[in-house]
Formats: sequence, structure tokens, C-alpha cells
Amino acid sequence: MTLTFDFDRYSSLLSQYQPRIIKNEDENEIFLEIVESLLSRNNLTPEEDTLLELLVKLIEDFEETHYKINASTPHSRLLHLMDARSLEPADLVEIIGTIDMVTEIVNSQLEITKKQAEALGKFFHVNPSLFLFN
Repeated sequence: MTLTFDFDRYSSLLSQYQPRIIKNEDENEIFLEIVESLLSRNNLTPEEDTLLELLVKLIEDFEETHYKINASTPHSRLLHLMDARSLEPADLVEIIGTIDMVTEIVNSQLEITKKQAEALGKFFHVNPSLFLFN
């Protein structure tokens, strides 16, 4: 079954959440809460997924401008996203590989590969580069 994109539904979501360039910490926090709410849901609609991608991009742009770029690491970003979705390492086995591999990545004993970063990016609906050292 192919899901189709409903532009009217997406327009309604845009109207409801009113995404815009983030100008201050309060706005950033509001959009972070919306992102966490969307991430906690199962089976996002294509419209919700598109909204999520837009909000994540707006947050990334704000944080890249207002925070130290090197303040976080691929490891800390992964832990933050896991925490936001209440995930345990075992929940990532199908995405990353074996439980041993997941454990080593979560414990900063192993770097995330490009292939794993792409899988994590798709799973968390974020840019895969978040999981890679530049």
C-alpha cells in the first residue's frame, strides 16, 4: 500500500504548529517539545513526517547558530534521541546490528559507521550527519 501525501492535511498541520525561523530559546523549546511529541508517536502520517523534518531542520539551524557546534558528539546526540523516545539499546538492534555493537556504540566504545548513521537518521527522522564526526 502506497501512502499518498495530502496537501490539505499538511496545510492544516502547518497552520496548527506555525513553524518559522527560530529566533530565541523559548521558541526553540516550544519546537523541541513538538518534535518530541511527534517522535513519541507510532506510525506518523507522511504529512506529520514532513512537518517533523521541517521542525528538526529549523531547530538544527537555530542551535548551529546559537550553540557551540562541538558541544555535542554523535554519541551524545544518539543518547539524547534515545532518551526523548524512551528507547533502550535493545530497541536499536534491528537498526544498527547486534546487541554487542549497539552496546559499544551507546557506551562510546565504537564509532557509528556511515551506513549505521543513515539507518539511525531514517529511524529518528533526522539528518544522518548528526551521528558522524565531521
